[in-house]
Amino acid sequence: MDEESNATYLTFGGHVELHKYRYLYFMVVFTVYILIICSNSTILYLIWKHQDLHEPMYIFIAALLLNSVLFSTNIYPKLLIDFLSEKQIISHRACLVQFFMFYTLGFSEFLLLAVMAYDRYVSICKPLQYPTIMRRKTISILLALAWLVPACEVVGTTTLSSYQKLCSFTLNVIFCNNFIYRLFCVPSKAVTIYGAFGLVYLVVFPVFFIVFSYTRIFIICYHSSSEVKRKAAQTCVPHLLVLINYFILITYDVITVRLELDFPKIARLIMSLQLVLYHPLFNPIIYGLKMKEIYKHLKRLFC
Repeated sequence: MDEESNATYLTFGGHVELHKYRYLYFMVVFTVYILIICSNSTILYLIWKHQDLHEPMYIFIAALLLNSVLFSTNIYPKLLIDFLSEKQIISHRACLVQFFMFYTLGFSEFLLLAVMAYDRYVSICKPLQYPTIMRRKTISILLALAWLVPACEVVGTTTLSSYQKLCSFTLNVIFCNNFIYRLFCVPSKAVTIYGAFGLVYLVVFPVFFIVFSYTRIFIICYHSSSEVKRKAAQTCVPHLLVLINYFILITYDVITVRLELDFPKIARLIMSLQLVLYHPLFNPIIYGLKMKEIYKHLKRLFC
């Protein structure tokens, strides 16, 4: 690459044995992407079509699945193109866009899980007030905030990053994430402080809120009937499993760059794939097959 190209394009250096396994990688990732689109879209269609699923809990599930589709579409098409290309490159501007979408939608998942926890808390702990609290207007406001607040925070980080001078042009990952900070000639304190602030109120606060909400739910259910306990376990335990797993992966993504930890390339590749694989692929199972009403409509659709 000449000097002008180096100033414009970045190279993905996180692929492992790509020249040898490019077609295998392509087929596996393509299959996963089709499964993600089809499974999430099917549950979305059922929730949209059936009137009995037009309840807050199912609307929030639909929002989470839509978030998964958008999140995957931000990563997988470019990844598939790279598998079949001789050079795995991306323009600096396109990389910043992918970075923005990746963290906006990633942080939105935490806020959507927090909204779902609040919905379950009101439903189980304050059932008589539930219709009054969870009105259509409230649902719309919560969903808008779940997407707009992360977008407003991440656009600030992305803008600050766009003005940083680059001294390196190789990302040791397979898509644009926090690793872009390692390309800066001089570490930016503004980006670090702004990013840490966003991490606290977009990840840490929602996690504490979710844990607090579910703790309250489990305390109340402990003294309730077995039916109430079963209902709470059915709707809350999957949320907690998703939250814990996603929190660990996001923490890894942040810590490895901030602390400048160097993992083996294969380990870094596996962790990166987990971040974009588990939730888009397993959310339809957790919130589809495990939810009684949605499962009932799935059986009718396919049987």
